[in-house]
Amino acid sequence: MKHKLRYIKLPVLLILVAFLFSFAEKRNNARKISEIKVQFVGGENLYVTEEAVNNLLIQNDVAATDIDKETLDLNRVERLLNNHDMIENAEAFLSLDGKLQAKIVQRKPIGRIVGNSTYYLDENGSEMPLSPYYSARVPLLLGVDSGAVEKVYPLVAYIQQDDFLTQHVTAIKRMSGNKFELQIRKLDFKVYFGKAENIALKFNNFKAFYKKAIQDEKLDTYKRVNLQFEDQVVCTKK
Repeated sequence: MKHKLRYIKLPVLLILVAFLFSFAEKRNNARKISEIKVQFVGGENLYVTEEAVNNLLIQNDVAATDIDKETLDLNRVERLLNNHDMIENAEAFLSLDGKLQAKIVQRKPIGRIVGNSTYYLDENGSEMPLSPYYSARVPLLLGVDSGAVEKVYPLVAYIQQDDFLTQHVTAIKRMSGNKFELQIRKLDFKVYFGKAENIALKFNNFKAFYKKAIQDEKLDTYKRVNLQFEDQVVCTKK
C-alpha cells in the first residue's frame, strides 16, 4: 500500500510543479513593462538622448509601460532603433524585473560637409545628419559634394585615428583634380596635400616638419607647406 501511495504521489507532484511553473510563467508574461532603460555603449557625446529614445519607442506603441511583456515585440523595437539616423546598432531585451533595456551604439561623425547642404560624414563613409543635441568637433569638409565623398573619405578617416592630426587639422578643402588643402588650427599657412594618396607618408613628413619648425621657432614664417612630393616637404615663406 505504501509503495502504491509513493507511485501516486510522484505523478501528482509533477503535475503540481508543472501547474505552478505554467502559472508563474503566465503571470510573469502578463506583467506590465515597469521601465525603459537606455544604455549608450562607447562614446561620450550624445547625438541622440535617452529621452528621445524613450519618446520614439512610446510614440510608436512598441514600448509603452502599459504593454504586457508577452505582447512586446523585441525585434520590432530593435528595427525601430536601428532605423534612427543617429544609431549604428541597437539591442533590446527584457530584464527579470520587467524593465525593457536597450543597448545603443551611436554613429560616429569624422567630418562635417559644408555646402548647399550641411551634414556629417560618419566613420563608415556614409552621410549622417546633424544632431539637435550635440555638435561634433570634426574637420570641416569644403567643396565636397556627394560625388566626391569617396575621394576625401580615406584622408578624413586617417586624420580621425591620429591624435596629433585630430587636434591640429580644422578643415579640408577640395580643389580641382580631387586634390586637397588642409587648414591648421591657429596657424596662417595652408598645407597643400595633393591627392589622397600615400597618406601615412605625407603626414609623417608633415609631423617631422612641424616638430623641426617649432624647435626653430619658424612656424609663423610660412604661408604654404606642400606635401604632394613623397620624399620632401616644400615650404613657401611669407
